[in-house]
Amino acid sequence: MIIVHRFHIEPTKEQEQKLFQILELCRQLYNTALKQREICYRQRGKSPSCTAQKNELPAFKKEFPEYKQVNAQVLQDCLQRLDHAFQRFFAGLAGYPHYKDRNHYRSFTYPQADKQDHFKKIGHIYLPKIGYVKMKAHFEFNPAKVSRINVKYHGGKWYVNLTSEIQESERVDIVNKVGIDVGLFTFAALSDGTKIDNPKYFRQSEKKLARLQRRLSRKKKGSNNRGKAKAKVTRLHDKIAHQRKDFLHKISHGIVQKYDWIAVEDLSVKNMMKNRHLSKSIADAGWSKFISYIEYKAKKFGKVLVKVPPVGTSQTCVCGHPVPKDLSVRIHQCLHCGLTADRDVVSAMVILQRVN
Repeated sequence: MIIVHRFHIEPTKEQEQKLFQILELCRQLYNTALKQREICYRQRGKSPSCTAQKNELPAFKKEFPEYKQVNAQVLQDCLQRLDHAFQRFFAGLAGYPHYKDRNHYRSFTYPQADKQDHFKKIGHIYLPKIGYVKMKAHFEFNPAKVSRINVKYHGGKWYVNLTSEIQESERVDIVNKVGIDVGLFTFAALSDGTKIDNPKYFRQSEKKLARLQRRLSRKKKGSNNRGKAKAKVTRLHDKIAHQRKDFLHKISHGIVQKYDWIAVEDLSVKNMMKNRHLSKSIADAGWSKFISYIEYKAKKFGKVLVKVPPVGTSQTCVCGHPVPKDLSVRIHQCLHCGLTADRDVVSAMVILQRVN
């Protein structure tokens, strides 16, 4: 199982200068490689392959000696990133690759981190051509399992994303089962009657965000004041994202620790986001991330996650009879069996019932 841990790093001023220099050189290489592909295609009807461009790197570094201060793996990964963008374009998964400006090339990668020990110094990470950089690891991880290191600059801060492959735990004995119904009024309702409130982090900061965005729109393009205003908007967006991520991690961890068999709806959140009346609230809730967090944590701890079809879970009683109701009706009342309960809890019970 592949997992990614993200940690904050604190480079010195000298190290930060090197990091920015590497980002800029990689951005220029990306744009140069893209231009080469376009020119070759216009002249010969065929673009050079990723392997061919990688083979040209030694000659390229002789012509431009400043690239010797960038790790060879980082340069190769830069070309691989461009090739991946073209592959997605030809597969119809993304648009045509664009030339990158400074605001849209913010990371570089060491793709073979398992070839050397990057964690010899406690509390630091070794980045080739940069040195040991202070790292805030807020939880334990196995350094020997790290196979890939991505360095990213975002919101005025530096981060490392450590990719590791861990083994899935053996399946535990099934003792506690639970069904989970996600919603907007209540973030999640469990079949045992537990309800988790929706924190609505974006909604709470929406007015402040709108105010900052109005200020940004009034600033002159290219000015220092516009850059400062843009940084404030970015920081608030980051704060909201971090609040949501922290909440989802804590809730998913608690559920996986408490229950052995977890049933959720197999929601098509992407299609649900097309509803312009609910898309903002759905995005604020973070259903997709919540389910993905439960999924990988369940594998990690040997628990079971089952996804069931969502059709009719909110319009059916546990006795099997239909109980139609719109979103404004929050109480489930079945005339057939007499069950009266919170509609979200009943939906969670139906979800669990479908896998038993």
